[in-house]
Amino acid sequence: MVWHEWGRECLDQGASTLVLLHGGSGSWMHWIRNIAPLVADGFHVLAVDLPGFGDSALPEQGIDVDALIEPLHAAWQATVQGAFQLPRSSKQVSFIGFSFGGMAAALWLAAYPQDATNLVLVGSPGLGIQSPHRVPLKGWRHLATEDLQDQAHRHNLLTLMLHDERKLDDLAMSVHRLNVARDRMPRRRLSSTPIVANALPRIECPVHVIYGEWDALYQACMSEVEKLFKNTTPRLASWQLVEGAGHWVQFEAAEAFQLALKKTL
Repeated sequence: MVWHEWGRECLDQGASTLVLLHGGSGSWMHWIRNIAPLVADGFHVLAVDLPGFGDSALPEQGIDVDALIEPLHAAWQATVQGAFQLPRSSKQVSFIGFSFGGMAAALWLAAYPQDATNLVLVGSPGLGIQSPHRVPLKGWRHLATEDLQDQAHRHNLLTLMLHDERKLDDLAMSVHRLNVARDRMPRRRLSSTPIVANALPRIECPVHVIYGEWDALYQACMSEVEKLFKNTTPRLASWQLVEGAGHWVQFEAAEAFQLALKKTL
């Protein structure tokens, strides 16, 4: 499992550690517009390539988020003790999970509450709530040319990830191309089940929730999502919507997201 680190020097000043977990078909680069501002604010940042994505190997068994929990916990314990020399007495460790990574973070802390002191869910699925609006994505691997593939990538980014077409810039396309090419867990299905909703009552640390106002996963039903979190999360600490943003809220509205995130840390 591959981890990326920034701001180690901040640990000497007692900084909190933020662990960033990316979304499906992604990598640490889902956070590419957020890492530098977080380090500038004095945080120690770790971003993982989840098993089966980015530069990390596949999990030994399983093809969905439930197969990642044991490897993540084991890697985290090794990380705490080893490569990053993170003190167990660190003031605070926040897991910040985007989309599929939010599912992973929620299940991880439901199973191993000692691994973090704070949870931030960003655009998380796994609630058992279905939007009346479909999200029709296009396949791209079978297409013969890069131009045709880019047309599919552009469609998928605007259908699922971004609300404002003006935010689909060269960086968004480059990150998306690199990420989807390394997705080796394409048969994920648990995001459409209530797997996260069922885990929320077992999470012992404060839980913060951030969505983009126009998240494509929950078009026309965001009030239902808010109600679910407020009814099922004993440790719910905050609920925030970022105006004008879609699913990939931390990229599309990076500055507004940064302000929202600061309120959770």
